[in-house]
This record gives sequence, C-alpha cells and structure tokens, in this order.
Amino acid sequence: MLDKDIKILFIGDIIGKPGRLVVKDLIGDLVSRYEPEFIIANGENAAHGMGITPDIAEFILELGIDVITSGNHIWDQRSIIPYISGRPELLRPANYSSLVPGVGYGIFNSRFARKIGVINLEGRVFMKGFAESPFVVAKDIIKKISGHSDAIVIDFHAEATSEKEALALYLDGEVSALVGTHTHVQTNDSMILPEGTAYITDVGMVGSKYSVVGTNKDIAIKRYLTGMPDKFIPEEKNIILNGVLIVVDNKTKLSKDIQKIYIDSH
Repeated sequence: MLDKDIKILFIGDIIGKPGRLVVKDLIGDLVSRYEPEFIIANGENAAHGMGITPDIAEFILELGIDVITSGNHIWDQRSIIPYISGRPELLRPANYSSLVPGVGYGIFNSRFARKIGVINLEGRVFMKGFAESPFVVAKDIIKKISGHSDAIVIDFHAEATSEKEALALYLDGEVSALVGTHTHVQTNDSMILPEGTAYITDVGMVGSKYSVVGTNKDIAIKRYLTGMPDKFIPEEKNIILNGVLIVVDNKTKLSKDIQKIYIDSH
C-alpha cells in the first residue's frame, strides 16, 4: 500500500449548518468514490457562516475529516479560543503572531500511516488583520517539515488571485499542493505547475449555489443597496459541495493530478 500514490481530499469552505449537513450526507460517497487516505476541510465559516465552535469542530472531525483549516474568521466565535490550543487538528493561519493560541501547521498520520504536512496561511492583499508575510513564513515551515513529510498541502486563505498565484509559483516544487480558499467560488484553473505542485486559485465552498458566497441573497443584495450592515445568514437550499482530489507521487512527493469536485446535493 505504501508504494501507491497518496490521495488527499480537500473540501472547500463549509458554510453554516446547511454545509455541515451536506458534508455529513456526502462524506461516505466521497470516500467510496475517491478513496482518499487523508481529508482536509476548511471550517472557518462552519458556525452560522462566521467562525467555528468547539462542538462544530468535533462534529466535523468525527465525520472522518483529519484536519480543519481556517482563516480570517477563526476568532469570530470566542469559545474557540480556549479550545484550539488542545486540538492540533484545527489550524489557524501560521502567519499569525506566535502569541495567539493554536498552531498553523502540523504533520499528521494518514489512514496508511504516511505523514501528511498541512500548512494554513492567510493572505495580506485586501485582507484586514496583522498577518506576517505568507511567503517568508511558508519557507520557514517547509524547511522544518519537508524531511519528515510524505506530502505537504497548503491552504492559502486569501482574497487576491495574484497573491495566490505568486505564492504557488514561489513554492512550486517544494510542496505537493497549494489550494486557495476564502472567496467561496470554485475556479477553473486547477493544474500541476511546472515543478510539480498542484494548484487551484479557489477550491470553492459547501454552500448554496443560489447565494452570495453562501449567504442569503436578499441580505447580501440589501447590504449592497443600502450600505448598512446586517447579520450573515447562510442560505439553506440548493447546496453544492466543492472540493479537489490531489494525487501525490509517493516517491517524489509532488503531484501527478488534481481533480475538481462539484456535487449538487439537490
């Protein structure tokens, strides 16, 4: 089994309860169809579309997902702050201050006892916050874990396509895959870069296809019409699941294929 390619399933941003329930409903079929030995999902919008709670993190992990990545909404639900330090499977961006709780990367065992390095980073272009350079931090982490990992996957949670492309090309050949999250719309540029890194600008989401990045369309449209803030409410109907399957060569640790996943649950 250890001579086979490494198959890693990455599920896009899970949006609220509707997204969580669809992941629960479809995870068995996804495992049967794609046979991944390791599963990653971005969960930073899993609690009402804003943040994640301890109970929701446990719910997602109990589905068989190995690592939950996050992004700029990781602290929106305050209950996650004391929890995250005791759950290395829940990552916050690694380029946050070392003074904040939790960790931004780790090496995890796959179902076949292979070592999968996962790094969570946040972009700085058009993003609010105090993240350090993802370019510098990524290089430092890769130096620490590359010799101990059979594959390395980066979730780059960023707004700007240019920043995602630049980081992917900067790290081409040093990581197995760099996938983008945050903008919730699956892009059509999945590819293997020249030196063997799998890439897609945005994996997409588990949320309504008739929504505004997962939120109820009427709330989003009203906000654009008036400029007034309103509560984020995930749309509950017509949920799609976006993701990618990454196939990594066991010998080179670089990718052979990246397949987009689009499932309409209704």
